[in-house]
Amino acid sequence: MSARSAESPAQGKIHPASLAVALAIMIGGSLYPPMMADSAGNADHALAMALFWAMSAGFVHGVGFRPIVSAWRWLFSGWACLAALGLAAWIRMLN
Repeated sequence: MSARSAESPAQGKIHPASLAVALAIMIGGSLYPPMMADSAGNADHALAMALFWAMSAGFVHGVGFRPIVSAWRWLFSGWACLAALGLAAWIRMLN
């Protein structure tokens, strides 16, 4: 039997870069909500979705949590955080 039971989530080490990205998005979005608005001042839902995905992935990966299910593991990985940041930058460039 392994040291880790099948019911307990896998734990890893803290990833400061992912955690810093998540904290920056959280603080930036709280202090300056217009960053998630388009040029007309309306909410840009696609940009907000990409930023919130990056923030969520950054927090999950940053604190060292590793989901057991592979789909969740990919959606909340460091690479997913980077991909979501790239998507947010691309959406922002289009507007």
